[in-house]
Amino acid sequence: MTRYQVPAFLIHQIQEELGKEEEEMMVFLCRDLAPDLANADLKEILLALNEREKLTPVGLSELLYRVKRFDLLRRILNTEKATVEAHLARSFRLIPDYRVLMVEINENLEKDEVGSLGFLLRDYAPRMKMAKDKSFLALIIDLEKLNLVAPNQLDLIENCFRSIHRIDLIRKIQTYKHKASVSSVHCQPVYVNAHQASLPNVNLIEPPYHSGVSIQEMSDDSYRMQSQPLGICLIIDCIGNDTDVLEETFRGLGYDVHCHRYLNMSSMNQTLLEVARWQKHKYCDSFVCILVSRGNSRSIFCTDHTFSGFPLEQIKKYFTADSCPGLLGKPKLFFIQSYVVPEDEQECTCLLEVDGNADSIRAKVTIPHTADIFWSHCKVDVSTLEQSPTSPSKYLRCLAELLRNPYKRKLCILSIHMELNKKVYDGNVTADPSQQYSLLLQHTLRKKLFFPLDC
Repeated sequence: MTRYQVPAFLIHQIQEELGKEEEEMMVFLCRDLAPDLANADLKEILLALNEREKLTPVGLSELLYRVKRFDLLRRILNTEKATVEAHLARSFRLIPDYRVLMVEINENLEKDEVGSLGFLLRDYAPRMKMAKDKSFLALIIDLEKLNLVAPNQLDLIENCFRSIHRIDLIRKIQTYKHKASVSSVHCQPVYVNAHQASLPNVNLIEPPYHSGVSIQEMSDDSYRMQSQPLGICLIIDCIGNDTDVLEETFRGLGYDVHCHRYLNMSSMNQTLLEVARWQKHKYCDSFVCILVSRGNSRSIFCTDHTFSGFPLEQIKKYFTADSCPGLLGKPKLFFIQSYVVPEDEQECTCLLEVDGNADSIRAKVTIPHTADIFWSHCKVDVSTLEQSPTSPSKYLRCLAELLRNPYKRKLCILSIHMELNKKVYDGNVTADPSQQYSLLLQHTLRKKLFFPLDC
């Protein structure tokens, strides 16, 4: 019998004391902790986190601190505000800084300003429902679903704040960006974009398994994963420590693996364009791209020494349905390992100019071009590589271990990534702060994705 860390009566008592807006803020703060419960109420989320052993009295204190209910900290949890602040300063935080930033901005906006933001956002998301009483946090969730806002993608709301003359909020975002750029390798809870909220019945524990019957055959809401080969797996390793293990792993899963080592930015651009144009995609059920390189939060440097940077967003665009029609409606998986170079070591040169696929076919389809993307981005400070130049990435090593494990392969890709996240952050506990890994997960998958069990 499981012994929960937070008594249920405490959760009930706190929920009863919170107002509607405070509940909304707390639910928003918890989105990355229980992405399968995006539509649940606060009590249901807290009870689920407690059952999954993700909620502790310290974590509950942090949530109350973030919504500024210091009275409940003292009266119900017998904890002082200063005690929570001291813990947050020295320990792993339950809530990602990005979610905290959005809640702080929400508290600093008037209702008419939120209305103005909703009006301005019509230019970017014309189909987004705009209720009169919609809160800023509800707007952010809608923008996350459209992949217009993410922890590393805040330019849009910055521009909107500029239009309503809220320079103070722009400064808040810029401060967050600066902290993220200099401490991106520090341990943060994984971000899962809000599109996952629209996925029906995503099982984050373990799918049913019956011997002799493939999971794809048992479920109508799963991607087809039966082609031979399963798809193209493109590996670009500009460091050189991970290619062999990754090639063996994905070849074992049934992929046609193509490896490229030590490419410069021009060669990588050409390679990506060529692979995106391959006709064989239309005969395959999926696509995998793995990149290993030095870089920063938004680009990779390949083997170039000018640090002009190849935009990560451009890599994704090469394989969206409008650029690569053969992958329309099929899952496209990206695994990125970035060894982050400090800003003061980067030269200020312009970004590489890249061309899209000139042969792209803009077919009239009902599936959005940006759908079916799974984007897993791991960052660690470049000093980790410099101290051990021949050591493989812990992130990619753990990924390979999970995918080779027949038991773990019964899980959907989202559950596998949760296992991966746990392995990486468990390793962070004993690692030097400068060598801790951080993960960002974004996806627009419309169905569950399982790898074949018989490979």
